[in-house]
Amino acid sequence: MPVILRIGPYRFLFYSLDHDEPVHVHVKRESFEAKVWIEPAIRLARQRGFSNHEINIVLRLVRENRDKLVEAWHEYFDR
Repeated sequence: MPVILRIGPYRFLFYSLDHDEPVHVHVKRESFEAKVWIEPAIRLARQRGFSNHEINIVLRLVRENRDKLVEAWHEYFDR
């Protein structure tokens, strides 16, 4: 479960068993978690605990860091 990025209280990570799914990232803060699809388009897959306002922040951060997250996905899963 590599942490790819940390921004403020948010940790962006992959689960190693997710390799058969489209590109996505899990975003955690404390006991809260969101799964965000990155490809083919950025969209929320599911979330637990975050407020709507905070989900908007999470989605913005994924958009802003999309290239880095996609590159890290391929580096991790395409070995």
